[in-house]
Amino acid sequence: MIQRLGEMLLKKKLVSKEQIDKAIEEKKKTGEFLGQILIRMGYIKEGDLLNILAEQLGLPYIKLREINIDDTAIKKVPPKFVWHYNIMPTKFDDNALTIAVSDPMDMVAMDDIEINLGYRVERVLASKDDISWAIKKYYGVGADTIERILDQAVSGEKKTHFKEVKIDDIEKLAGDASVIKLVNQILQQAIRDGATDLHIEPFREEVMLRYRIDGILYETAVSEDIKYLFSSIVSRIKIMAGLDIVERHLPQDGRAKVSVGEKEYDLRVSILPSFYGEDVVIRILPTEMLFDLKKLGLTSEDYKILEQSLKKSYGIIFLTGPTGSGKTTTLYACLNKLNTPQRKIITIEDPVEYELKGVHQIQVNPKINLTFARSLRSMLRHDPDILMVGEVRDTETAEIAIQASLTGHLVFSTLHTNDAASAATRLIDMGIEPYLIVSSVEIFIAQRLVRLICPECREKCAAHAPLFPDKDPENKPLLEIKQVYRGRGCEACKNTGYKGRTGIYEVLLLSEPIKELIMKKASAGEIKRMAVSLGMKTLRDNGLAKVAEGLTTPEEIMRVTQIGE
Repeated sequence: MIQRLGEMLLKKKLVSKEQIDKAIEEKKKTGEFLGQILIRMGYIKEGDLLNILAEQLGLPYIKLREINIDDTAIKKVPPKFVWHYNIMPTKFDDNALTIAVSDPMDMVAMDDIEINLGYRVERVLASKDDISWAIKKYYGVGADTIERILDQAVSGEKKTHFKEVKIDDIEKLAGDASVIKLVNQILQQAIRDGATDLHIEPFREEVMLRYRIDGILYETAVSEDIKYLFSSIVSRIKIMAGLDIVERHLPQDGRAKVSVGEKEYDLRVSILPSFYGEDVVIRILPTEMLFDLKKLGLTSEDYKILEQSLKKSYGIIFLTGPTGSGKTTTLYACLNKLNTPQRKIITIEDPVEYELKGVHQIQVNPKINLTFARSLRSMLRHDPDILMVGEVRDTETAEIAIQASLTGHLVFSTLHTNDAASAATRLIDMGIEPYLIVSSVEIFIAQRLVRLICPECREKCAAHAPLFPDKDPENKPLLEIKQVYRGRGCEACKNTGYKGRTGIYEVLLLSEPIKELIMKKASAGEIKRMAVSLGMKTLRDNGLAKVAEGLTTPEEIMRVTQIGE
């Protein structure tokens, strides 16, 4: 068999004679299958080997990502079998079960299935990566752990709903090694998938698991039996975050820290009572982040404007945009650039998302009346050079921030407005006098996050006009874009066509003409038109420039800037 496989590989010119000889010597030491040794030594790719084995053994070689797998076959094989043997059922017909394997020499799994499940087994070949991918997709995260826990359930009653179990029993089960393992598997998969948020949501007859990746929520496959462990999972998460496991009727917030590989992550846990149980959302934050202002997506012109403002020793820089638009990341990048031993920086945040070495960070706590305004007044007595106020929510906070800037401090903060021009009118609506705004504010920066086209499946496609509605007065710039790109969809991007995000910005510098309009209490529309005439690039302009560069798509710009609505 060894010689025949080696001969076939040599005939196909996939390996050299020297490589075969080295692999045979290694086989004598380890007893491994020759093909596995060749793969491990880097002499051959798994796909090439499987093609040869398929020809040698007369077995089909399939790509699991490209076929539809029979649901009946999945239900016939318990998760513990597929995870233990790393196999994947693909078809069930007339008591014959087709199983995808990566090692055709290992017959133990086949014998085990035939003896324990009573089905006749037929084999096909598939790569290890394809099998692992299919198991996660069709069986769900932690399916084998869920099955093991339920098999060991008290009295053997698998269908016991743990909502009915006593609090003491839930606490005991939440500390069980298998439940701990299950929660760890869910968190690890979220982190590996690049999720920023993990949602665990109970409904009438199911529990939904969703990950937010690049700003979009995706449902994740999970065993339907997870509903029987829901209360135990929530209790385990509460224990991790230092929350009260007995309290089920009030919202709770906590934090935890986990390690995945060599990286540590902060978890911000929020529990919210809902009709069918407690809804859990976990924000996943790396403990170490590289905040580089040059890599946020600013154009060279906008970067120069911001850099000039950062060089000043006083004034306010306002970031605007909805929740999740990347304002905090931009603020941290600014602070990171200014963070030197010669400057004292103090922040007041709700919540503190990332730790910045050398920066004094204060967490808002309404329960003890530690508000933005109260903290800001105290911060001024600590001789700071730079202040960061997480958000201006009321007139009092706005007034103190402005006074701080007028007395020689550089202040950073955020507002919730749709564009940069609206930030000025928002402050006026709060009761701030226009002369205070023009005396203190340096720039208003609006921003959004747009998804980047996946580099693995990026392809050209024809620009079709009009891509934006005719009623949109800013339709013309896009018509000049002759070539656009899109992501075809692949495994790397989970068939979305997008992977990663970047920012688009609208930087409004308070020049003299803009200050004059603010003093006249002009509308946001008037301020924006003047700014554009003076050279400001709008969010849409910035986005279209990224479309022209092939970084993102017109549809993505439409989504984040709400064009045509």
